[in-house]
Amino acid sequence: MTSIFTQIIERKIPASIVYEDNSHIAFLDIYPFEKWHTLVVPKKEYETIMDMPEDEYLELQKIVLQIAKHYEKILWCGINVVQNNKAIAGQSVFHVHFHIIPRLDNSKPVFFESSEKYWENEVDIYREKLSLLNINS
Repeated sequence: MTSIFTQIIERKIPASIVYEDNSHIAFLDIYPFEKWHTLVVPKKEYETIMDMPEDEYLELQKIVLQIAKHYEKILWCGINVVQNNKAIAGQSVFHVHFHIIPRLDNSKPVFFESSEKYWENEVDIYREKLSLLNINS
């Protein structure tokens, strides 16, 4: 069954995309734990990282690290990176994905419930600020 992430990749569902290459896509989570909460997803559907070839997993990790470093630099805050796993994080979308969560407010617990909401057009502003048209700069 096609995941919601595949539907985003195929542009069947809109998303605020901040990074994309031939094999990966990153977009703002619509139910963020913290504003700028981003999901990084391989375009190929794998249910868990155990299903991925090692080279594809390592490439995904490089993208996650580059995005996390970029966010830390432009947002001036700590970053949590969490790999969603059905056994650990209660995975609800069975398509490998990583959460990049800026820690703008370290007093808030992570992963208890989505607590942030975006106001109208706010995601467009964030997408533009965070966009990684060239993550090597």
